[in-house]
Amino acid sequence: MIIPAVMRSLLLFLTLPLFILDQATKQWTVTRFKAPTDFEHDFITVIPGWVDLVRVHNTGVAFGMANGAKGANYIFGAVSLGALALIWWLWKTGAFPTRLSRVAVALLVSGIFGNLADRLFRGYVVDFLSVDLKFMQWPAFNVADAAICVAAACLFLSAFQKTGTEPGKVKV
Repeated sequence: MIIPAVMRSLLLFLTLPLFILDQATKQWTVTRFKAPTDFEHDFITVIPGWVDLVRVHNTGVAFGMANGAKGANYIFGAVSLGALALIWWLWKTGAFPTRLSRVAVALLVSGIFGNLADRLFRGYVVDFLSVDLKFMQWPAFNVADAAICVAAACLFLSAFQKTGTEPGKVKV
């Protein structure tokens, strides 16, 4: 299977570094904090009243949905593999024609691999960033989750780009 040069570059210079950062921060979290319990957890305040570092185990998906549900880790692991296959197929069919959409794919792949690695090797996804928005406590997340969210925003914005045009370039 030959990977196009553009995709190879994105995988090497965006996906791989983000995956490594994600795994390194999760490993630091697991080593630094004791496993959370229903009654207590350690935390480090980064920005008082706003951002804390914590250790949360998540077998579910976004916002902790289905966390702890029987078989959730296996189901969402399979969904991740299906998403990767779909992304590959969409890439091969030319579904990502703009630079922004290709960057979004690289971010998405990084996030999927980051959380999938956790599911496979730890049995749960490690979340560690806790943000208090004052009107609600945002569910803890990690670098992979952030990459997926940024990817979603990029894909949304890329839908409004004209095919064949790139920012800063004039089509002649």
